[in-house]
Amino acid sequence: MKELIIAALKESIKNLDVTYEEEIEISRPKQKENGDYSSNIAMKLARVIKDNPMNIAKNIVNTFNCSQVEKVEIKAPGFINFFVAKDYLLDNLKKVLTEKENYGRSNIGNGKKINIEFVSANPTGILHLGNARGGAYGDSLARIMRFCGYDVTEEYYINDAGNQINNLGESIKARYYELCGQDYPMPENGYFGKEIIAMAEEIYAEHQDTYLDKDIEFYKEFGTQKMIDRIIADLKEYGINYDVFTSEKAISKKYDLNGIIQKLTDNGYTYESDGATWFKCSSIFDDKDHVLIKEDKTLTYLVPDIAYHYDKYNRGYDKMIDIFGTDHHGYVARLKSSVKALGNDPDKLEVKLLQLVRLVEDGQVVKMSKRTGKSVTLKELIDEVGVNAARYYFSRYSLDTQMDFDLGLAKSKSNENPVFYVSYAYARISSILSEKDITKIPDKFETLNDSDTYNVLEKVYAFPEVVENAALKELPHLVTNYVYELANMFHTFYASKRILTDNVKETEENILLIKAIRQTIYNALNLIGVIPPEKM
Repeated sequence: MKELIIAALKESIKNLDVTYEEEIEISRPKQKENGDYSSNIAMKLARVIKDNPMNIAKNIVNTFNCSQVEKVEIKAPGFINFFVAKDYLLDNLKKVLTEKENYGRSNIGNGKKINIEFVSANPTGILHLGNARGGAYGDSLARIMRFCGYDVTEEYYINDAGNQINNLGESIKARYYELCGQDYPMPENGYFGKEIIAMAEEIYAEHQDTYLDKDIEFYKEFGTQKMIDRIIADLKEYGINYDVFTSEKAISKKYDLNGIIQKLTDNGYTYESDGATWFKCSSIFDDKDHVLIKEDKTLTYLVPDIAYHYDKYNRGYDKMIDIFGTDHHGYVARLKSSVKALGNDPDKLEVKLLQLVRLVEDGQVVKMSKRTGKSVTLKELIDEVGVNAARYYFSRYSLDTQMDFDLGLAKSKSNENPVFYVSYAYARISSILSEKDITKIPDKFETLNDSDTYNVLEKVYAFPEVVENAALKELPHLVTNYVYELANMFHTFYASKRILTDNVKETEENILLIKAIRQTIYNALNLIGVIPPEKM
């Protein structure tokens, strides 16, 4: 509909004998009395034509011709408001019922290859709330972009090398030795979580003290694999299934890391100082330089990250999205600098920083797990509120907004709980359809003509546009907000109108209407990883 109005406006503008090549903006007015769509084109043209916007608007309206628009009004200081004939809403109802789970799908991505890397937590501990938020955002964005025709790869980068893995192995070994009654020092930066003790106990239960002669590589490999398996299992329960897992160790084997540094040197982006080799990223995007090779000739953790992103570019993606915690803010500039220094387009790499999450219960911030005394884990959150509530709540807010996760609200069975409110709309419709369902779509709807019906039909009609905006702007919360508003409109509709009546035609058309609403709710929730219940 927007495209039809824009096309008609362009034809009207031609009659003004003016060249206007800027984008024509069409928006939805907040007040219903201002129509279905509105444009500020007359005010924009005023700068070109040097005339009063109201006069320009009148001239545009005089030649405006769009069969789907039944009325056009001009409002000061020059807005043009369009009232669309309601037939398009009923035609769209047929579209929803026909396309079903594909309603809202588009091809605006045109097969563009997108890589979204998210969570990528070190395999040295269990996933926590920050990972839960990043996971919900990354996976929801991937679902939305796929729905819009992008070729999306969801990727997890496994940091299975470096000092943190050495400390992991040493920590497990220390706990195992302790179980064997032997002394072995816990490393200075060791890991003290219960999962470390559990892994040592697993080794001891199977092998008793016969593994005391194992070198540190055994403990590193055993612990890394166990933690990765645990992380993947938790993420699968959370509804996330990655397409690619990329190992830091594998990247280090695939690329000669010293060769990567040599390439930076050949391009003029390294220098020697104080016995170390430095990356001259202050000459690109960063405000200071960073060490690549330390005085003792060991590589810093920056080098394999540079190689990893070099590998991503070599895989031919049109765009790469990295989702980091807000504490990685200073890392973005050096990473993008490395991309440019190696001859790749830094604009293809977008880094998003997720803000902090506070867990709140009874008005108090919950910092520690009741079970472990440590940070609350993703698994504990799922066990406490369920996957649906966790995914929904983390998808409600823009990634760059700090948020509170209210445990009590997320668990409550009340209309104050948005995920309950939306799920109840779906379940309520499912209950009606379990008693009476209609599959045949009539050529023409004859009884759906009241304002409450049109309101909810307009909301259903808006779904494809919302999804496209969410994909283009990379904002999954637009879908979450939309589905809440749709559920709210359904509840209002349901309270004002009987679905099952003595009039057979009216009943059948009401059934088809709520069936389309349910399908739209389902499609929206599926894009944010929420599976609504049939019964509540």
